[in-house]
Amino acid sequence: MAVTTVSLCVIAYNEETYLPSLLSDLLNQTYPHEKTEIVLVDGISQDRTKAVMEAFAAEHQEEYISIKVRDNPKRIQAAGWNVAIDTSTCDVLIRIDAHTHIPPEFTALNMRNLSEGEYVSGGVRPCLSANTSKWGNVLLEAENSFFGSSVNISRRGKRKEYVKTLFHAAYRREIFDKVGRFSEDLLRTEDNEMHYRIRQAGYRFCFDPEIVSYQYARSSLVKMLRQKYGNGYWVGLTMGVCPGCISLFNLIPFAFLVGIIVTTVLALCGIWQLAAALWIAYGIFILMGTISYIASGKANVFLFLFPFLLLMQHLAYGAGTLVGLVKMPFWRKKNRSEKGKKEA
Repeated sequence: MAVTTVSLCVIAYNEETYLPSLLSDLLNQTYPHEKTEIVLVDGISQDRTKAVMEAFAAEHQEEYISIKVRDNPKRIQAAGWNVAIDTSTCDVLIRIDAHTHIPPEFTALNMRNLSEGEYVSGGVRPCLSANTSKWGNVLLEAENSFFGSSVNISRRGKRKEYVKTLFHAAYRREIFDKVGRFSEDLLRTEDNEMHYRIRQAGYRFCFDPEIVSYQYARSSLVKMLRQKYGNGYWVGLTMGVCPGCISLFNLIPFAFLVGIIVTTVLALCGIWQLAAALWIAYGIFILMGTISYIASGKANVFLFLFPFLLLMQHLAYGAGTLVGLVKMPFWRKKNRSEKGKKEA
């Protein structure tokens, strides 16, 4: 089935700072505006996010198929995407996070892939930072580093291939007609669960390195660690409802943390060799990451903190997963109870 029209969907909550820049990016897309619909979903923001959306819609409505502004009373991401899916009317949906920058050719390149027969398309997603200080640059490099973020191909892939997941993906609408909507029980792993169902339905994810989108990284260490902890926490909870949704790579920080706990206990009992082996291996891993950072030519006066940033990221993520796994049985019981009440 040919695809020609596209809905660009943006979900936002308290994003008046980043949203104007993203809306400017939407205006600059090279794909024909007369074949484009824009769906903006506000999570009942406490700032001027919805006012920014409405002003954009009023000013540019005539340039597009339509610009629709909708509310997301539940506020969570999954519910917002479901509002966007139900609102959109085009052949293709592209979901774009509010903390995002997309180059002018982003939509056109995705539409090219889908017009050639693909069902899901996406590309590379490195990070940017609004904090341009030297400290902000170190945080950004820790986030972008292979050793600090992810081995996911969509972070740094170089060739066109099929992958398990994508950021800021473009989907043929018929996919959602077949597999349903995002699970609103999940706050941060709704993508993992949806993409798992899409793969189970037989669809493939086409990664194209020509397609690039940028995510704004957290601008402070506290915010970055809070994000890592939250991501790990939801990985732990999701293991209780959809283990197949979670990659083994998502569990490496958890395994590292458990390794620290176990080998430390053994060391206190006089068996120190395993703890020594663990920290030597990890030290080599961190040293490789630091050397890679230096080789990038972006190192600055905060270079000596880079290894500690990687360590704190791993521990925060691992701690989140541990807590999530502990709470998971109670969370599942609570969800079943709430669903039962709704059905009754």
